[in-house]
Amino acid sequence: MHDTLQQVFGYPQFRSGQQEAVSAVLAGRSAAAIFPTGSGKSLCYQLSAVLLPHLTLVVSPLLALMQDQLGFLQRHGISAGSIDSAQSREDANEVMARARSGELKILMISVERLKNERFRNFLQSVQISLLVVDEAHCIS
Repeated sequence: MHDTLQQVFGYPQFRSGQQEAVSAVLAGRSAAAIFPTGSGKSLCYQLSAVLLPHLTLVVSPLLALMQDQLGFLQRHGISAGSIDSAQSREDANEVMARARSGELKILMISVERLKNERFRNFLQSVQISLLVVDEAHCIS
């Protein structure tokens, strides 16, 4: 865990609470990471995703937040994609194919995507190691 933190993300150590959250996830337990904005919540699921064997599905409330996260992940060599309302059906199908093949470590989706029956059918065809709700208000 510490080696990956340093080698992939370039951080010499965890911030307060991060190690506990990642350790819980890697042990197969549920975890709630409630930190102030900008204090490293995303790293908790990103690091876990790198270390877990299958896809990490991230439910995110904002398209801009997803795009920022995808840029960060790409800069760190982590295969990630998103499915959102701004994409064409063909683009979404391509991302789903990459997830199905095991190419993606992280797939970011909007909350509304979970209402889509075609997407829910797709979820049954992929192995998911971790489900992340990026903002608490997405739960409702």
